[in-house]
Amino acid sequence: MHYWVRAFASDFSGTPPQPRSGHTAVPIGKSKIVVFGGLLDKKFLSDITVYDIENKLWFQPECTGNGSDGQVGPNPRAFHVAVAIDCHMFIFGGRSGNRRLGDFWVLDTDIWQWSELTSFGDLPSSRDFSAASAIGNRKIVMYGGWDGKKWLSDVYILDTISLEWMELSVTGSLPPPRCGHTATMVEKRLLVFGGRGGGGPIMSDLWALKGRERNSWMDPIEASRSIAFSPLWTYVSAQWKRLPIGNDPPAARAYHSLTHIGSRYLLFGGFDGKLTYGDIWWLVPEGDPIAKRFIESPPKNIPDNKGMAAESIQSSFKESRRENDTIAELQRALGISVSLSSPVLQIIDESEDKEFNELGSRLIGERVPSNNQGLLNQTIELLRDHWRRSMPSSIPLKELGPLLRDYQRLISRHHLANSGSDFQSIDSWLSGKEAYKFYHLKNVSQLRMNDIPKLLAEYKKILPEQNASGLRAGFVEQKYLVNDN
Repeated sequence: MHYWVRAFASDFSGTPPQPRSGHTAVPIGKSKIVVFGGLLDKKFLSDITVYDIENKLWFQPECTGNGSDGQVGPNPRAFHVAVAIDCHMFIFGGRSGNRRLGDFWVLDTDIWQWSELTSFGDLPSSRDFSAASAIGNRKIVMYGGWDGKKWLSDVYILDTISLEWMELSVTGSLPPPRCGHTATMVEKRLLVFGGRGGGGPIMSDLWALKGRERNSWMDPIEASRSIAFSPLWTYVSAQWKRLPIGNDPPAARAYHSLTHIGSRYLLFGGFDGKLTYGDIWWLVPEGDPIAKRFIESPPKNIPDNKGMAAESIQSSFKESRRENDTIAELQRALGISVSLSSPVLQIIDESEDKEFNELGSRLIGERVPSNNQGLLNQTIELLRDHWRRSMPSSIPLKELGPLLRDYQRLISRHHLANSGSDFQSIDSWLSGKEAYKFYHLKNVSQLRMNDIPKLLAEYKKILPEQNASGLRAGFVEQKYLVNDN
């Protein structure tokens, strides 16, 4: 049994990579993972973020280098190929805007130096959505992709020492051309799975590529130029087996990365057609210490706040606004203060705010027991710190309701603490004030899109000062005390 567990802030130090899709995350030996490139809100990226496995540290190295145009490293791109050979990460192709790329780079991760390579031989055409894998510690095999006009089915071998490309002549029953597939070396065979084909369908077929002589990929160039493609079941007795998962998976996505670290897998980023994700998840076996965090299903519908595009909020928000009645719309058009609530707004405690508590629990990937007030308080402050650090365009629609109610809750407590009056006196206290103008809103559907930055700004002003790192440390300490008991 395996479990999906959202990563805690305490799992790492340093700054994780920003949200993205179409990036690569390449393991360099057993010491580090290098995240490169990708796409965020139509912006192509060229940054490098590294995860130091031993020290559990994210960092951004200062790279040096010199390309043919004088640049330090590769141009921004996504949907490229990245393969590690020893301490070197080789980059080929990808897309930048509407251009398919065919340049070839290597990053020396010992000294963090980029070099643009001049290769020779049978040079592959510019392409994106290709797939490649290392063959031993010297060669790389690459298959397929999209060149902007057609889907490809060619196979290339690169010798990383001589920098010679060789296109392989293949025989037998050939797989259909495709892009967006995977290509993985398993027991000296290249397994190619899925992708999108020439007619546009999404595929689920599996193929194996192997050399005829010695039934091996160990040295395919010297062995023969004639390589055979055949369906996998012709070569090996194998079957697909669904991995048993003990809880709900993360939100559905594509163009993410899943990297192997010992017995764990690290999921990062991706895109679901509307949202670009920046969340980090562990996929761990049942006996892993991280699996002990699991109490109920982890968040499935709450994407990482930094990864939500403004246009997706606006689209969802328009659907919510359809519930507004005509009178409320007319009041707003005339500039009249909108108050559909009763004379005294019902302010509920955090412990009674179900959505607020669920959001806090999902944010940390673990449900907090209602009978543990200390742990509940820690979770409340972590959620408030999450909103303190958020930008208006990054607030998901599902967070606006809990945010509005907490805004109203904090205003009420601020008023009572400073005046000692009851809730009914808040109306007169707020009269004529420019601030706190969202206090009387009955629900989030009464907000307009241009209200969200104002609401968040006011919320941040009334938040009590908190030490975010201290809160996280206190939460982890409190959590383990609960587990020990």
